[in-house]
Parts: sequence; C-alpha cells; structure tokens
Amino acid sequence: MSDKKVWLVTGAGRGMGLDIAKAVLAAGDNLVATGRNTDKVAKALGESANLLVVKLDVTNPSDAEYAAKAVLDRFGRIDVLVNNAASFYAGYFEELSSEQMERQLAASLIGPMNVTRAFLPIMRKQRSGKIISISSSAGFGGFAFGSAYAASKFGLEGWMESVQTEVEPFGIQTMIVNPGFFRTELLTEESTNYAKAYIQDYNEGREQQHAFWKAQNGQQSGNPAKLAQALIKLASQKEMPHRFIAGADAIGTAEQKVALLQQQIDAYRGLSTSLDYDS
Repeated sequence: MSDKKVWLVTGAGRGMGLDIAKAVLAAGDNLVATGRNTDKVAKALGESANLLVVKLDVTNPSDAEYAAKAVLDRFGRIDVLVNNAASFYAGYFEELSSEQMERQLAASLIGPMNVTRAFLPIMRKQRSGKIISISSSAGFGGFAFGSAYAASKFGLEGWMESVQTEVEPFGIQTMIVNPGFFRTELLTEESTNYAKAYIQDYNEGREQQHAFWKAQNGQQSGNPAKLAQALIKLASQKEMPHRFIAGADAIGTAEQKVALLQQQIDAYRGLSTSLDYDS
C-alpha cells in the first residue's frame, strides 16, 4: 500500500477548495477533487497521476455515494475528507426567503452531512480516517446580515462535535476549522447571493451592508494558500485538534465570544444555580 495519503476535497474548483487541492498535490499525496463542474475542476488543477476528478454536488446524496465508490475503485481507501463546499446567502433574515434559507442549509450543512455519511462506512472498516469540516468564525458568532450563513455554520459545528464523539472509538478523527476573513471567492458575485425582498425599514442598513460586503471582496487579510498549508500540517499529525481557529481576526472573534459567555454566566450564576429541585 502506498504511503501517500488519499484526500477528497469538495468544492475543489475554486476558492479555498482549490488552494487545499493544490497543497495536497504539492505534498505528493493522492487527491480526489470534486465539484459540480468537473471540467472547471480539471482545468484549475491540471494533469497529475495523483489526481482523480469526480462530479459531486454535495446536496445530492447519490453523488456522494458515487464519489465514495470512485475513491475506493481508484485508491482503495480514504484518509482525509475535507468538507469545504459552501455558499453564502446574505441578507436580513426577514428579507431572506424560505427557499434561500433552505439552499444555504442544503449547501453548507446538509451537504457535508451527505458526503460524510457516504464515507463513514469506509473509514469505520479501515478503523482510520480524518474528517475536516470548514466552518467559519460565523460558526460561533452570529452577525447582522448573516443569519442564514451563521445558522448553517452553527449547525455544522453542533453536528461535527456530536459526530466526533460517535466515531472516535473507530479510530476516526474530526476537526472543525474556523477561518476568519480569507481572500477566497466566497464574496464574489458567483458565490454570494443577496436577499431579493426589500422591506422599507431595512433600507438604510441594507445599503450599508451591501457596500461593506462588496468592498471586502479581494481585500480580506487571510491568505488561503497559507491556510491550506496549515491544514496539510495538521492532518499529518498523529492527532488532529478537534478545532482550529484560523486567522488573527477569527481568534479575536473567539476571544470576544468566550469573554461574553463568561460575563453572562457570572451575571446570572445565582439565578441559574437555584433552579434544581429542593432537596
């Protein structure tokens, strides 16, 4: 059996997924690069003896099952699964349609579930495997205009933390990655979808939000190629951390969240601890 790891990366045709895919190939490992448009994925990555390109729409369970079979047929095992594919539906909750909310959850929450479900039987049989799910600093801190995105990432984290305890007995490791602002294609017009309904009360705030998010595109401080290298390093360790907070801005957000939680605990500790039945 080859010493090369076998990776599968979803959403590998552009953005952070492409940087991760390139880093895997540069490390000399085997890569199954997936996306909805296989021609685009293949063109972005070029030719390599270590590369297999597979069509995978993460919202389609049948695609996920096909990808799992393709991995086994070509490489015989899977070592690292990277749940990267996602989308961004931006807007005030009241202006986002139920269909837009469902599409956000389908891509960024149900999609990783579909792919992971397809690969867990292989990993359990192997008694090994690593699952890396790309979340966001929005996975532990909600923000205005990001209710759909934050909902999907909060859900991703609760699911991953639960799965981690279920699969550890089988030698399977999981890691949640919380990137801050990285210069990916998430904020491009191809990836960002805005609410279509306009409610007058939100007009002023909406204009400011649109201007902010459009101005951020291409100006994010985080380097996705460096993040990709960090993931290669973390995956090569015998034990991955259960969580990797990526970027100084993400660390700042996390520290603010921790401080706020501690403040809220302390403020109502007496009331909270008085709620048991009297003995």
